[in-house]
Amino acid sequence: MHLTVIGVNHKTAPIDIREKFSISKNLIQQGLQNIDNYSGLNEAVILSTCNRTEFYVTFDSSDDSAKKFIFDLTGINCDIEEYFYEFKGVDCIRHLFKVASSLDSLILGEGQILSQVKAAYTMAKENFTTSTILNTLFNRAIATGKLVRTETKIACNSVSVSYAAVKLAKNALTTLKGKKALIFGAGNMAQLTVQHLISQGVEKIYIANHHIERAIELANKFDGEAVEWSKALEIAVDVDVIVTSTGAPHYVVKTEPAKKLMQQRNYRKLFIIDIAVPRDVEPEVGDIEGVTLYNVDALEEIVDENISRRQEESKLAKKIIDENVEALVERFKYLSFQPLMASLSERAENIRLHEIHRAASKLQNLTIEEQRVIDNMTKMIVRKLLRIPMMNLNASAGTPEEKFYTDAMKSLFFRSC
Repeated sequence: MHLTVIGVNHKTAPIDIREKFSISKNLIQQGLQNIDNYSGLNEAVILSTCNRTEFYVTFDSSDDSAKKFIFDLTGINCDIEEYFYEFKGVDCIRHLFKVASSLDSLILGEGQILSQVKAAYTMAKENFTTSTILNTLFNRAIATGKLVRTETKIACNSVSVSYAAVKLAKNALTTLKGKKALIFGAGNMAQLTVQHLISQGVEKIYIANHHIERAIELANKFDGEAVEWSKALEIAVDVDVIVTSTGAPHYVVKTEPAKKLMQQRNYRKLFIIDIAVPRDVEPEVGDIEGVTLYNVDALEEIVDENISRRQEESKLAKKIIDENVEALVERFKYLSFQPLMASLSERAENIRLHEIHRAASKLQNLTIEEQRVIDNMTKMIVRKLLRIPMMNLNASAGTPEEKFYTDAMKSLFFRSC
């Protein structure tokens, strides 16, 4: 059985490619529920965030079924396969451990990714698309991510995407004191954005959301003002910054309405920061006079004054990861033998019980103590007969002799004449 991750992230693909692979929770669930339609595909976990979409799979012989699964789920053909990365075996394990430990994030040390890994694994487990391999892998990855955060200071003074967005706005405007901002969205990212804007002295915050009650709830927390979704751009006539974070599958700020907005503003400067994937703002909006449009990829350019310290901590994090990768690889060596060894033990036990039953019919006057002695004696005979074959099978794990021993055991003990 082969273990592989196939994916795209902020290092391999620009946002216009990544957003094509952004998969909603509902679509992920549909895909997981249809995994049996792909021959040879045994287990699957799908991780989709604003900066990555990754498919962790196990399969029997070829990864063609895995790639077909990806293309069918996303509706994308192989013309953009050049943006994919693919890691197998140990490299797959190490990659997931780095992801869970936030060493592979856009912003080193950010804390959201670990909860996203947990959520992806939980969804797969609830849809019964994980078994021994991926259960073992993800449980160890999550534990490693927690260990890195507790044993190192990599998360100290780290920034979030929302913090970086606000910093980008501050750099563009010099100061945010006395400014007005409009937020599209009312989720966790939007809430963090509002908190950072307030900390930078923003005077007024408007919040627009498809579900007005959620906008009202968020606005009440921070003395902001909720606005109807359809009237959001009317409010934008008076703002300095727009931040979008909705997760909508379509653009929420389109070019033509944005042109009318800028005419009403007399082309006064407007900074729009789109931190959603898929993007919330139509790219052509950035070409309108007076508009400066940033997307999530621009955040990578933000200089974090504490990055050097966290890079030092990442060295310790990598050491922790290496130790845990080595331990898991050692464990995986024997996982492939477990079904064979369990089958062999079960076969031996069935034979033992059958022969005891036959003997008992001829030895009807045995006392309970004598029955116990015979039971223990036969158990020891089976255990000693299997001990050396089992030891040799375990010892062959990960060596050129592995296939020889597994084939030999199957042939000797399970192949009928």
